[in-house]
Amino acid sequence: MAMDVDGVLTDGAFWWGPNGEEFKRFAFLDIMGVSLGRKAGLAFALISGENSPLVDRYAAKMGIEDVHKGCRQKDVALRAFAQKHGLDLAEICFIGDDVNDAPALELAGFSAVPATAHKTVQRLADYVAVNAGGHGAVREIIDLVLEQNKQNNAD
Repeated sequence: MAMDVDGVLTDGAFWWGPNGEEFKRFAFLDIMGVSLGRKAGLAFALISGENSPLVDRYAAKMGIEDVHKGCRQKDVALRAFAQKHGLDLAEICFIGDDVNDAPALELAGFSAVPATAHKTVQRLADYVAVNAGGHGAVREIIDLVLEQNKQNNAD
């Protein structure tokens, strides 16, 4: 699974402190979802257009080693992630929320977006989450993928 950060793992907002420091809110539901996905054998990547140190801190907290920051061509990063893990693109889920995520959403075998995603990418997605970005959408999508994998393995 690969995903954007802002608007997917966060609500897309950020705050600046009085000394210029940046703050973002992340949901523990999503952190637990990634933990459960990793335990089930899923590999994860963060692919963000931002170049914030918060992306690195968040990735470290979740144990995600594949981090692509300042990435303007998310489809290229998605291909690199697939190649690194010996996966076909059809085996990858990508979660995005805005038009800059469209090429990766179209490339992935399964594409998903939070409820708060831009309408343009909602129309491209295989799945539109009930939950908003930064409010459990990632957990919802991971749970869906894990359930589908469980059903496929039972067949």
